[in-house]
Amino acid sequence: MTPDQYCQDKAAASGSSFYYSFRFLPEARRRAITALYAFCREVDDVVDECHDEGVARSKLAWWRAELTRLYAGEPQHPVTQALLPHVAAYELPQKLLAEIIDGMEMDLDYARYDRFADLLLYCHRAAGVVGQLSARIFGYTDSHTLQYAHELGVAFQLTNIIRDVGEDARRGRIYLPVEELRRFNVPASDIQNYRETEAFRQLMDFQIERAEQYYRQAWEQLPKSDVKAQRPGLLMAAIYRATLAEIKLDGPQKVLNQRLSLTPIRKLWLAWKTWVFGYQP
Repeated sequence: MTPDQYCQDKAAASGSSFYYSFRFLPEARRRAITALYAFCREVDDVVDECHDEGVARSKLAWWRAELTRLYAGEPQHPVTQALLPHVAAYELPQKLLAEIIDGMEMDLDYARYDRFADLLLYCHRAAGVVGQLSARIFGYTDSHTLQYAHELGVAFQLTNIIRDVGEDARRGRIYLPVEELRRFNVPASDIQNYRETEAFRQLMDFQIERAEQYYRQAWEQLPKSDVKAQRPGLLMAAIYRATLAEIKLDGPQKVLNQRLSLTPIRKLWLAWKTWVFGYQP
């Protein structure tokens, strides 16, 4: 198996919205973004699938060392071998890839976040910098596009947090800020015991509106000159916002006991529709 095939299989197996947006890219950019996505999946899986914290930290340390080898031109892992030709071609900074690992390590350091500002740092590392790296691969002419991509990445992460509240609680994590749980009178025990209360519904309505605000902010910052190049990110935005709309329609309190996801057919249709007719904010 070639490094590119390894990354392709990793992306396809995930069923992620990212995978559907890749399909519309020219081959070189598609290989680059697929390798980036596979890198994100590899380091994320370290935390999600390794139940021994010490082993997880050791594996993340290995990935930090692997980034050093990558930028020295001597990667060992299939994912970094696939990334190698693209780090120079698309000017992908090592610092941003390292921040993704920092974000994954935060899952070992924190099970709760006191304030939204604290959660925002996690969103920046886990998704905002991924947005910026992706924007570089898609192509841009205006530096404001990198800020758009960061805000869009944060919006994606906030959407994931909303969608996965119940699943994360089963892993012992509550990403919703403690300060906001108190404001809406939602005890952590309600989330840990999957109680679908009216107070929790109001809390989730607030979370959904904030995520939507980040989508709006992102769109407002995207220069018109780069809209065409950044269509893959906008495809993902269409899919993620459709997911958010379904959660709101279904009853946002239900995220405690079910994980809503769009069918592959609908994701592909939304991606095609956005590619052909443009993004509808």
